[in-house]
Order: sequence, then C-alpha cells, then structure tokens
Amino acid sequence: MTTVRPALLGWVVLGGAVGTAVRDLIEGAWPAAGGWPWATLIINVSGAFALGVLLEWLAASGPDEGGRRTARFALGTGLLGGYTTYSTFVVESVALAGDGRVGLALAYDAASLAAGFVAALVGMMLPRLAGRGAP
Repeated sequence: MTTVRPALLGWVVLGGAVGTAVRDLIEGAWPAAGGWPWATLIINVSGAFALGVLLEWLAASGPDEGGRRTARFALGTGLLGGYTTYSTFVVESVALAGDGRVGLALAYDAASLAAGFVAALVGMMLPRLAGRGAP
C-alpha cells in the first residue's frame, strides 16, 4: 500500500494551482465561442508534449525517488495535470455536437487525440535525441 506523503501532496496542489491558473488565462484570452476550441486544443497538445519531455528526461536521470519523484509529482501530476483539461475537451465536444455540428465535434476529437499522441511521442524523443533520454 502506498502512503501519501504530505510534502508530495503539497507539491501536487501547488503545481496544480499554477497549471490551472495558466490554463484559465489562455482560455480566457481565446474563448471557443461556439467554434473550433483552439485554446483547449493547444493547451492539451502542448501539455502532452511537455509531459513526454518531462517523463522521458526524469526516467533517464535515475530512479523515481528524491528530487526526481518530487519533480514528477509537482510538474507532471500537478502543473501539467492542472494545465491540461480533459473535462473542458469533452464539454466542448458535447456542446459542438449538441449544436448540431457533429462532424466538427468528431473532427475536434480526432485532431485532439491524434495531435496529443504525436506531441507526447515527439516530446519523448527529444531527450533521446539530445542524449539525455532512456536507451
């Protein structure tokens, strides 16, 4: 059984607060307004990319303990978990479909998933190309 460490939980909360605030600023600057939800797409794809880089770099740096574990919780789970948003993605997709734009909703879903997957893969390859990734 895993024990919850208050310090790690604190890092997750702090990272999540910062990530959520950044996401809110971006979504406020570029609201979807019934069209293609560009802000959420960019947030989720850039978050997938950043998570790929972070996790690959941490994996290559050594075991998941000490500062690496704190970084994974604070930056991966907290910051990037708060920054990216599956819930907004789903709500926007449902709203598009509910407005009769099922094709646009499906295109948005497909683009989000495919771009996020590719972004995570590219993010994971960058540390390897720089000689800092897992073999």
